[in-house]
Amino acid sequence: MNPESKEVLHRFLRNRLACMGVILMIVLAGFSLLAPVATPYTYDEPDPLLGIGATPPSARHWFGTDVLGRDLFTRVLYGGRTSLMVGICATAVSLVIGVTYGSVSGYCGARTDTIMMRIVDILYALPFTIFVIILTVVFGRNIFLLFAVIGAVEWLTMARIIRGQVLAIRQQEFVQAAVVLGYSKARIIFRHILPNALGPIIVYTTLTIPQVILLESFISFLGLGVQLPQSSWGLLIKTGAESMESYPWLLIYPGAVLSLALFALNFVGDGLRDALDPRHTRRA
Repeated sequence: MNPESKEVLHRFLRNRLACMGVILMIVLAGFSLLAPVATPYTYDEPDPLLGIGATPPSARHWFGTDVLGRDLFTRVLYGGRTSLMVGICATAVSLVIGVTYGSVSGYCGARTDTIMMRIVDILYALPFTIFVIILTVVFGRNIFLLFAVIGAVEWLTMARIIRGQVLAIRQQEFVQAAVVLGYSKARIIFRHILPNALGPIIVYTTLTIPQVILLESFISFLGLGVQLPQSSWGLLIKTGAESMESYPWLLIYPGAVLSLALFALNFVGDGLRDALDPRHTRRA
C-alpha cells in the first residue's frame, strides 16, 4: 500500500461514524446472507406450533410473527438479501451506464457533449418515480428486471459527475501526451482518465446504494416491486403499514432495520468522501 492510500485509510478510520457504518453493514449483510443458519424458520411458512395469526415479539419469535404466522425476524433477514442485492446490482448497472456516458461526453466535448447533456437534461425533467413505475409495469415485476429498471434511471447524476471530472482531467499534461502518442480515445478514457477519477466514482457509488434501496422499498410499498411470498424491506413495510394499528411490530422492526441500513451506508459514503477529498491532503 502506497503512502497516499495509507493516508486515505487513516483518515477514514478516524471517522467514527464511518467505521460504525461499516461494522453495522457487515452485521446486516452477514445475517442476511446466513439467514438459513441464523434462524430455524423459513420465510414463507408459518410456525407449526402457533399456526395462522400474528403474535407479538417473544423469546421464540424475536420480532413476532405476521398475520400468516411467519417469523418476522426470518422475513426481515431474507428481505435484507433482496434489498441489498437490488441496491448493489442496480447501482452496478447505473455505474456502468453513467461512467461510460459521462466519460464519452466529457472527453469528446463540443457538439457531442452538448447533445449528450441535453438528453440527460430531458431525462431529468421526466417524473423520476413515475418513470420507474411505468418501466416496471411494462417489463414486468421480475426481480432481475427490477435491477435493470432502477439502474437505468439512476445513472444520470453519475454521468454528470464523471463528465465534470473528465473535463478537468483531459486538460492535464499526461492526457495531452497520450493524444500526441496517437492512443485511441477509448484507451485514453479508460486507461488514463478514469483511473484518476476513482475517488468521486467510489464515493458516489456508496451514496447511490442507499438511494437505490430506498427506491426499491418505495416501489415495493406501491406493490410494483418484489411480490409475495418473497420478502424485501420495502414489501415488509408495506404489509406492516396495512395493519400497523393492530400489529405495530410488523411495521416497527422492518422500518428500523431499513433505517439502520440507510444510515450506515450514508455514514460510509460521507466517510469516504471526507477521506478522499484532496483538500484534506492540502490541509494536512
